[in-house]
Amino acid sequence: MTTPPRPRQVIADLPAYVPGRPPAARPGVRTYKLSSNENPYPPLPGIEKAATEALGTLNRYPDMGCTALYAALADRLGVGADELAAGTGSVAVLYHLLQAYCDPGDEVVHAWRSFEAYPIAVTVTGARSVRVPLTSGAEHDVAAMAAAVTDRTKVVVVCTPNNPTGPALTHDELTWLVERVPEHVLVVVDEAYREFVRLPSAADGLALQRTRANVVVMRTLAKAYGLAGLRVGYAVAHPEVAAAVRACALPFGVSSVAQAAAIAALDHEPELMERVEAIVAERDRVLATLRAQGWAVPDTQANFVWLPLGERTPAFAAAAEEAGVVVRPFPEGARVSIGEPAGNDVLLDVAARFGPV
Repeated sequence: MTTPPRPRQVIADLPAYVPGRPPAARPGVRTYKLSSNENPYPPLPGIEKAATEALGTLNRYPDMGCTALYAALADRLGVGADELAAGTGSVAVLYHLLQAYCDPGDEVVHAWRSFEAYPIAVTVTGARSVRVPLTSGAEHDVAAMAAAVTDRTKVVVVCTPNNPTGPALTHDELTWLVERVPEHVLVVVDEAYREFVRLPSAADGLALQRTRANVVVMRTLAKAYGLAGLRVGYAVAHPEVAAAVRACALPFGVSSVAQAAAIAALDHEPELMERVEAIVAERDRVLATLRAQGWAVPDTQANFVWLPLGERTPAFAAAAEEAGVVVRPFPEGARVSIGEPAGNDVLLDVAARFGPV
C-alpha cells in the first residue's frame, strides 16, 4: 500500500468537534439526552406531513435557490429575498461566510468559551481564531473583543445567547461593539437561541443589520422550530454580503424535505412558540432549583443551563450518566439542555447529591 497524499497542514491542526452523545440503553433505567440542546418535542403533524409529502420528489434535485423558503422567510422577517442565504444549519452558513471573506492569515475574533465550531470553521479557511475570554459571569467581554480587532481582522462573531454558557448580550452592549468595529469588518451575530430569550433589554441583531451593512445575523430552525434532524439555517445580510455567502454554498445543499419542513414550521409558528414557552418555563424552574441548591449558575437565556464545574466536570458527567442523563462536558464545566420535565428532575437530583463547589 502506497502512502496517501497529505492534506493541508491546517486540516491536521483542526480542533475536534465533539457532538452531544446519546445515552446508552440500560435495562430498567429511563435515559435522557440532555447533551445537544435539542427540542424535546416531536414534530407537529402539519410539519411531518409536509416533510413526508416532499419525499415524493426524492428523484428530483431540490430547489437550489430555496425560492419558496426565501419567500417565506422574507415575509416573516420583513427583509428582501436577496438578503438571505440558507445552508444546512447556521454553522454551514458560517463556513460559507468565512470562505467568502477570509484569506489565510486573516483573523476572526470571537468569545471563548463559545460555540466550539467557530475555531474549526476559522481554521479551515487558513485564518486565525482570536479567542477572547468570557467575563467571570460567563458573558461576552465586549470591551476586550473590540480591543482584539486589528488590521488583520475580517470577521467578529458574537454568539447571543452564548453557547454553552447561556447569557445574552443587551442591545446597548451589541450596539457599542458594532460601533467600534471598522465598517470593512463583518460582525456576525449568531442568534441560534433567540426564541428562548426573555431578557427585555436583549440584543436585536436584525434591528442593527437593517442600518449597518457590515452586520450579519445568523439564525436556525433546529432549536425552537424542532428541525435539528433536517439542518436548516440562514443568514440575513446586506444583499452583496448574502450573495457572496450563497456563492460559496454547496449546490443543492438544503434538501427538498428540509425546505418543505422549514416552510411548514414557519406556518405553524404560533404552535411552536407555545412549546418554546413551556421550555422556557422549565428552564426557569431548573435554574431556580439549581441556585437554591447553591450552584452559581449564569443567567441563561437559551434552552440550556451551564454548571461551572471546572475539574469536577468529568465526575459530574459520569454521575449524571449513571442516573440516566447524558450532559455535554467541557473543560470548564457542563452544559445541560432543557428536556422533558422528568429528565430535568433526574438532573436536579444528581446536582443536589453532587453538590456545588
